[in-house]
Amino acid sequence: MADLDIVEGDITRLDIDAIVNAANESLLGGGGVDGAIHRAAGRELLAECRTLGGCPTGEARITKGYRLKARHVIHTVGPVWRGGGAREPELLACCYRNSLALAQAYDLKSIAFPAISTGVYRFPPHQAAEIAVREVQTQAAAMDRVVFCCFDRATADLYRTLLARR
Repeated sequence: MADLDIVEGDITRLDIDAIVNAANESLLGGGGVDGAIHRAAGRELLAECRTLGGCPTGEARITKGYRLKARHVIHTVGPVWRGGGAREPELLACCYRNSLALAQAYDLKSIAFPAISTGVYRFPPHQAAEIAVREVQTQAAAMDRVVFCCFDRATADLYRTLLARR
């Protein structure tokens, strides 16, 4: 089983095999984590993303990390919360599964996830964290290290509580 870590801070500063980008379907940058990753990686990331043709919700794509310390960026599109009846939990779980599957296909051993869909996509943070922890614990056997990179203390505390229960 992978070592599970919680880091409070900026995902773009992590020295790791791959960071996960909570992207939009175009993969061409946006706000929040997506915008921060694109700014830190440089315009080469945008150029490579343009060749990918987008990404449907729940799926994932991989690019180089360019100017990031991370060697790769795995882009996944989380669901917009619409009350829970539009398969949002299932789609969010797919984000984690597909990101980990890509990491394993590329023989990556360390990966960092942000709190996918909990920002402007309004997924309830506690439910999103439960899905993230469950999927990582069941799908990350080939990984050496998985980081939950939290932008703020409240989110980090949520992950700490969930991991302490397992």
